[in-house]
Amino acid sequence: MRHTRSFPIRILTWIGQHELAVLLAFAAFAAGILVFAVTASEVIHGETQAFDRNLLLAMHVNSSELEEVTRDITALGGTTLLTMLTLFTGGYLLLNGHKHMGLFVWGSILSGALVDAMLKDIYQRPRPDLVSHGSYVTTTSFPSGHSMLSAVTYLTLGALLARSHRRKRLKAYFLLIAAILTILVGLSRVALGVHWPTDVLAGWAAGATWSALCWLVARRLQVHQVIEQETDA
Repeated sequence: MRHTRSFPIRILTWIGQHELAVLLAFAAFAAGILVFAVTASEVIHGETQAFDRNLLLAMHVNSSELEEVTRDITALGGTTLLTMLTLFTGGYLLLNGHKHMGLFVWGSILSGALVDAMLKDIYQRPRPDLVSHGSYVTTTSFPSGHSMLSAVTYLTLGALLARSHRRKRLKAYFLLIAAILTILVGLSRVALGVHWPTDVLAGWAAGATWSALCWLVARRLQVHQVIEQETDA
């Protein structure tokens, strides 16, 4: 009887011992899957055409000055910059004695890029043709690769930095910056006319889902001491 009565208390204790973050990551993972599935279904059935068209035309930049700024922002989600950022971060972890964590970060972001390529190949959605493209593109449109890979890279690295500091203010700062960068990159893709808004929404959802999954896997591997903790604490 005592064991039965103490079960709820043990559950609350488990949540209270820094496991709330795990529950939130599970919630983010589930929500991301749901948002992506609903968005993909609506796109396939043509239910988003009016929404996509109106919002793209409303967001499209018409001045050369704004277009240049938007290109600078969209470059933050480009393959070259994200690849360099990932390589440098993983290299730092390796040199700092966190070999397995560095390899895990590389694997997480590389696998996210492979998932993005696979999703594009599955859906084969054409690029918008309402306005001239403000950026060079060669792949299909759904989901937005810049949006997805920005979410995977910045959210993963933001979570890594957040767990390397004790102060809550710094943790919130790193995660906020990661989210802002991800959002700005996605919006820039619509403003340049190279993606439909629902492409970006799906990219955000898929990227956040992958980032949450990788974070959960990393947390589990750390418990079993397969990869190193982000801090000594």
